[in-house]
Amino acid sequence: MNFRSYQVPYQINEQYAKKAAYFSMEFAIHQPLKIYSGGLGYLAGSHLRSAYELRQNMIGVGILWKYGYYDQARNQDQTLQVTFMEKIYSFLEDTGIKFQILIHEHPVWVKAYYLNPETFNSAPLFLLSTDLPENDYVSQTITHRLYDANVATKVAQFILLGVGGAKLIDELGFNPDVYHLNEAHGISSAFYLLNKFKSVQKVKEHLVFTTHTPEEAGNEKHDIYLCHKMSYFCGLSIDEVRKLTGITDDQFNHSLAALRFARKANGVSALHGEVSREMWKNYEGICPITSITNAQNWRYWADKQMYRAMEEGNDEVYDDRKKFLKKRAFEIVADQTGKVFDPNVLTIVWARRFAGYKRADMLTYDMERFEKMLSNAKHPVQIIWAGKPYPVDYPAISQFNNLVHLSKNYKNVAVVIGYELALSKRLKQASDIWLNNPRVPREASGTSGMTAAMNGAVNFSTDDGWIPEFVNHGNNGFVVPKADYANMTTHDQDEYDLNKAYEILEQQIIPLYYEDHDTWRQIMKNGMRDVRFQFDSNRMAHEYYEIMYK
Repeated sequence: MNFRSYQVPYQINEQYAKKAAYFSMEFAIHQPLKIYSGGLGYLAGSHLRSAYELRQNMIGVGILWKYGYYDQARNQDQTLQVTFMEKIYSFLEDTGIKFQILIHEHPVWVKAYYLNPETFNSAPLFLLSTDLPENDYVSQTITHRLYDANVATKVAQFILLGVGGAKLIDELGFNPDVYHLNEAHGISSAFYLLNKFKSVQKVKEHLVFTTHTPEEAGNEKHDIYLCHKMSYFCGLSIDEVRKLTGITDDQFNHSLAALRFARKANGVSALHGEVSREMWKNYEGICPITSITNAQNWRYWADKQMYRAMEEGNDEVYDDRKKFLKKRAFEIVADQTGKVFDPNVLTIVWARRFAGYKRADMLTYDMERFEKMLSNAKHPVQIIWAGKPYPVDYPAISQFNNLVHLSKNYKNVAVVIGYELALSKRLKQASDIWLNNPRVPREASGTSGMTAAMNGAVNFSTDDGWIPEFVNHGNNGFVVPKADYANMTTHDQDEYDLNKAYEILEQQIIPLYYEDHDTWRQIMKNGMRDVRFQFDSNRMAHEYYEIMYK
């Protein structure tokens, strides 16, 4: 294949003829390609799958992480062990493209690899690597670990994605109409494009930005002098950067810069759009912020047999299939933990990235009610936890380890490791209740509940992110009613959510599952039906063309 005047290698649907390049630090396309950490990657993966399904004129630009994010293993006492192992992918093609970019005023060689659309049914994906013999060791480490804990390395990774990605596109001769930044990691591309187009207006015409952060503190900032020293600004002086970005202090705020360089930005749920507009309203010169709610690829995630049974109205086959899916997933639980779960028992799953605000351990805040729920012989319950904390987020790792120790006291509580795409699908199939309880309004969207619903799990969530657009309480899921969170302390908010969650579990969810299974089944089906189109990423990929790229 000729990569020098690259074109998307399939017939493009006229509706999506505009050329787009989609930049993301991580992509979760399929289990073998371990270059993602969590939700941002799952979203990008589903987006590329839908771009392929809809035959959109889009390419993905990312980084080939030699050691991935990390491999989740266990210490002797079953607590979390962070391990790194090099990944080798025979299915990636060498494009033969090699070029240099400046990092830390020093030329660094970059090589581009290619994931063919046919390999995993995704839009074409180009992945950059600096792990080359031509580079010194420090430069090689830029593409070793996703979200490296070393600040200078991380800034170098941002430069590689932005500047390296934009330069790759020139090497390919792709000439996109739209450069789409999925989160602000790649905003260094704006400085590269400024050198290319010689006008801020021109850069703006080409740049759109998706923000995923619902709070100011979550937006990445780095010392502006460090960024300058690292060659982040493509030869501009700090004074010129200040003039261009309107940043007056010494912290370079990547999201703020993106909002000033893009012609349009979007939040990732209706609620997040509102939160974002509110958060940035006092800043001058930022682009309009709309919203496109995140979604996940139905074809990849959904259990087609459950959908078929539902469409045929065959409840026996439907129930049987769900039971089979639970049983199969419980084999993994038994293998890892030595606990044999029962497919007839109500199973609650909490599985996603471990982060403080997501409150993985919320149900354990009240041990008395936790004990009572787990020891109820008439209406038994099983709980599974899984997820990867960030490798240097020690509070989140402690939280994970505390749950591991807690689980040793119960036959019906398990904590499993290796939460990646494959296990994620299995745990969604294992789940009757998909528990999601972030502190409102800190979850920009959340997408795990969408794919859970596609596998017959019922969502039970606090009212955050995408949930207000989906859950109709008692009809297709369950939701903790919003309180006046803005005027509550964190402690009061936790207390309120905890009590409400137990109230709904004890009085509604658990009795319903055991005493009125026909209604329960209907709730499952309603969830499957409601998620099918509205939260399939084909809808989302279409909306990006309609709303953001036009």
